[in-house]
Amino acid sequence: MRLTVIVMGVSGTGKSTVAEGVARALGLACIEGDDLHSPANVEKMRQGTPLTDADRWPWLDRVGAALADAAAAPAGAVASCSALRRVYRDRLRAACPGLRFVFLDGCENLIAARMRQRSGHYMPTTLLTSQLQTLEHPGADEVATDVTRLDIAQPAEALVQAAIAALVLRSPAPG
Repeated sequence: MRLTVIVMGVSGTGKSTVAEGVARALGLACIEGDDLHSPANVEKMRQGTPLTDADRWPWLDRVGAALADAAAAPAGAVASCSALRRVYRDRLRAACPGLRFVFLDGCENLIAARMRQRSGHYMPTTLLTSQLQTLEHPGADEVATDVTRLDIAQPAEALVQAAIAALVLRSPAPG
């Protein structure tokens, strides 16, 4: 069975780092969700303009299609993708049945500090507030089936190991 995973959360939580670590450890393809944004979306974010649902739908469809592409990644794939709202996660689940999520969650001050430390990323710290306002924490039904929440106060390697443990030990998601 293919393993498909999204490492989700607001910008600055370490999605790319954790996704890369999990993919490497489990021998899966890694998909950088940011690379699937349209140039127009990237420019909007670079200018400090929050994305709308209309901006996100085509991007989410590209992420879902990349995860579902068994020919490109026969063993499975791990993608970094904010997946902030339940409707986004449901759209991704529809595109890739059996999809699992690792939700990286933490306090706003820690996330903002991490965002200020990184260089070369188009997402400005000023958009963190809008991302946190958009974020719909996974519901109890999601946590019971296909979402694992991890606290980003842990070091990156501990997050990778906790994600792997949750993915390996947890029964497959329905789908």
